[in-house]
Amino acid sequence: MSRSLSYIAFIAIAFIAIAFIAFSILDINYLAPKNYIMISVSAQFEQLRAKGQAALIPFLTAGDPDLDTTAKALSVLDQNGADLIELGIPYSDPLADGPVIQAAATRALNQGTTFARVMSMLHSVAPHLRSPVILFTYYNPILNMGIEKFLQSIYDAGARGLVVPDLPLEESEVLLQPAAEIGIEVILLIAPTSPPERMKAIAEKSQGFIYVVSTTGVTGMRDQMAKGAKEMIENLRTLTDKPIGVGFGISRPEHARQVIEWNADAAIVGSAIVKRLAHEGGLIEVAELCASLKRAIGHVG
Repeated sequence: MSRSLSYIAFIAIAFIAIAFIAFSILDINYLAPKNYIMISVSAQFEQLRAKGQAALIPFLTAGDPDLDTTAKALSVLDQNGADLIELGIPYSDPLADGPVIQAAATRALNQGTTFARVMSMLHSVAPHLRSPVILFTYYNPILNMGIEKFLQSIYDAGARGLVVPDLPLEESEVLLQPAAEIGIEVILLIAPTSPPERMKAIAEKSQGFIYVVSTTGVTGMRDQMAKGAKEMIENLRTLTDKPIGVGFGISRPEHARQVIEWNADAAIVGSAIVKRLAHEGGLIEVAELCASLKRAIGHVG
């Protein structure tokens, strides 16, 4: 019996030691006691450009596996290389999302995650983050709540940016104008199928940065980056000096490095983060991935 107890005690001590080492290396602090001044998306890009740095933008689905974990994950990402953080509001019909993020949204909704609960969580966490938070949601929930009420709610909660993947360019002004007045920057997406004149119109209207969708289809992890993204970035550089972020398909450090070498200003990583967070030990895995992604993009120029 004494040997069994000694063995159990040894295992427990070893586990604690491993956890301590991991948390020390990866700078994980769930309490995030510091209060930061919440800056805009544009201001963050300006600061990074002044330092010669590219931006890392990880994505989370709020409420997966639960909102307490989401709050911790926001702090973990913020402390391990994230420059901005995209937070997805779970929606029952996520047309732009691939299977990993769709499954995360389903789990979150099944957990009882609501817009109000996400805003309450964000309100408590956002003041402790250095990274501006960008909300990702679909257009229908915004219309159902009312545009100005929605925008004011997310601003008060601490969000400073907004991505609406199914927002038609032709209707964007209805959202862009009140958002600018409240202090929310609406980031518009450019797809590989966008003709040059449409790319120019989107670049002119997009606030904060321009979100380049690297490949056709939905979000998700891929083995390599679509080379068409390089041409899109090159074309955009002739149209605008606004920051360019590339997403859809970035899952590895080498992918992130590739788009920065193609002259993008930011790498956006979603499914790879969400997949790791979905199981036990996910916070440490997310911290490791985030840190490795930031090391990969390093300095630019």
